[in-house]
Amino acid sequence: MRVHGLYRRSRSWVAGWALWAAPRAVIALVLIVVAVGAFVTTATTFLMPVTTTDALRFGVLAVCATVAIELTRHFERRREYARTSAAPYIDTKSVWSFAAVIVLPPVFASAMVIFTYALAWSRVKPHAQKLPYRWVFSCATVLVGTQAAVAVLALGMPGYPGAPGGASLNGLLELGVVACAAVARWAINVGLVMAAIALSKPTTTARDMFANFGEQLLEAGAIGLGLVAAAVVVSNPFVLPGIVVAMVALHRGILLNQYQQASRIDAKTGLATAGWWHDFAERSLARAQDHGETLGLLIVDLDHFKRLNDTFGHPHGDLVLKAVAQELIAEIRDQDACGRWGGEEFVVVLPEVGTRQNLRNVAERIRRRVQTIVVDPPDGAPVGAHTSITASVGGAIYPSEGIGTIDELLLAADTALYAAKNSGRNTVRLGGSDADVQSRPAELPSQLEPPSTTL
Repeated sequence: MRVHGLYRRSRSWVAGWALWAAPRAVIALVLIVVAVGAFVTTATTFLMPVTTTDALRFGVLAVCATVAIELTRHFERRREYARTSAAPYIDTKSVWSFAAVIVLPPVFASAMVIFTYALAWSRVKPHAQKLPYRWVFSCATVLVGTQAAVAVLALGMPGYPGAPGGASLNGLLELGVVACAAVARWAINVGLVMAAIALSKPTTTARDMFANFGEQLLEAGAIGLGLVAAAVVVSNPFVLPGIVVAMVALHRGILLNQYQQASRIDAKTGLATAGWWHDFAERSLARAQDHGETLGLLIVDLDHFKRLNDTFGHPHGDLVLKAVAQELIAEIRDQDACGRWGGEEFVVVLPEVGTRQNLRNVAERIRRRVQTIVVDPPDGAPVGAHTSITASVGGAIYPSEGIGTIDELLLAADTALYAAKNSGRNTVRLGGSDADVQSRPAELPSQLEPPSTTL
């Protein structure tokens, strides 16, 4: 009776997963990967005998994994809340599961993956428990990657399972085999997760999915610690607490990087936040003053953006903001910085801009880029409705009379922006002696170097 009740509760729990509301392609991928993970894990379970030493080593690694997960669960909880669903998650539990892959038979290697995922899922709550299928899918991708790593190690290491050999040519070759196994495990895991992201959000770009690719170095560091843990558990298990301490430090580093990103990157546009941009602009102005250089500043304001939001909705407005941000990034140089100033306003600072004409040229190119943006109306939009995007641009340059601080430069650019708005919008005005001269729509030559990407 109890078994039947448990079965009914489990079935009801699974039936309530948000997975079943996902696109069919996502459901199919998740179910296939979970089935393949279960199959290959079962198939390798009894390939190698298990000894008492293996059981003891598994116990030691499991205890260390438990302590590490417990000490870092607060960091993981914050990471869960802060992470984006458009990029693969950085998994630091691989320290223990990859160590198990190297020194333990496949059954224990698979058991370590399942154990660490189950433990982390139960401790990192409540956010993680809202989407359990994602954890099941992630666990399955790691299990598939683990079996691939097992195959590489079994084929390339005569002493598998076990740590690579000593300081010899054979030891170096075995270390290379371990590296290949790590790459295979990582590539399968990340590849399957990216496939799921692409299927669940067709509008997600490759740039979005690779947005945190630099952070994969942190996972590479976790796998490297796994190799160290594998060698230590064989030679001197009493050293393992040092790896636990390293794990805590690694988590602090990941969280610090996330906080730094959050403080400098606007979530909707990917541009700099107003605070970070202002700091950068002040540093750029100080450099310009010290070196006798010029500094240009532009404020770009989208025309009638409220009307666009009212017609098509705020989600569509967010797409427009993102499209404008991409055009701004494409126009400015590496040493320039572009930020979202608030609402539909953007700011650009251009160190060493040269002349006022150079600044005007950049402003004109930005205005024309914005005018060419096309964002398809959302489903259900009024018949014949279309998105018309234009921008008014105000600018100012240092040195100019009465400008000695970044706020004074902003004020001059803002005053020029109001002049552009009052003169009919979709135009460029510069503060200073020619503020009342409207820029011409004709093509203007630029004395600046060709534009590239931003910082």
